[in-house]
Amino acid sequence: MRICVYCASSQECDPTYHDVAFRLGAMLAESGSTLVYGGGSTGSMGAVANGALAAGGEVIGIIPKFMADLEWGHPGVTRLELVEDMRERKHRLLTDSDAVIALPGGCGTLEELFEAITLKRLGLYFNPIILLNTRGYYTPLQGFMESVISERFMNAEHLSMWSMVDAPEEVLPAIRATPRWREDARDIAVVRR
Repeated sequence: MRICVYCASSQECDPTYHDVAFRLGAMLAESGSTLVYGGGSTGSMGAVANGALAAGGEVIGIIPKFMADLEWGHPGVTRLELVEDMRERKHRLLTDSDAVIALPGGCGTLEELFEAITLKRLGLYFNPIILLNTRGYYTPLQGFMESVISERFMNAEHLSMWSMVDAPEEVLPAIRATPRWREDARDIAVVRR
């Protein structure tokens, strides 16, 4: 499997986030999966890549040129692909991915996650989206998304576009247990009575 992981570069967050990212990277590699991520060397980005590399996995980083110019790229990944901008990066991260995993992160991680959810709602992405809820990070987001649905900005069916798990050990089973998204996604994309 080719698995896209959205994650943060912050080095200032609780170290638990980095430990969990490292474990996840190792587990993905041990399962024979290819890790595709944002190409960074610090924070959870660096940790997930280092975990996969330590376990002998293939790691593909996709990074905009301006970030590479700032030397933010991970020098040890299997392949570091340079792209023009953040939009192209997001597109390339999702292209050919068999699943998306969102680790806790800031506005960049959330933007990537919401784009994947939006594309799934519109029937342009059909694969699993898994939120790794380390330290309960995504619990408030889950509640917010339930409010989005109760306020009728999305349909109740949309709540099943993603899954949330609490530990890295639960990620691969959640991916395997998630069926391909509905072929009639566009029929339910618009909120209805």
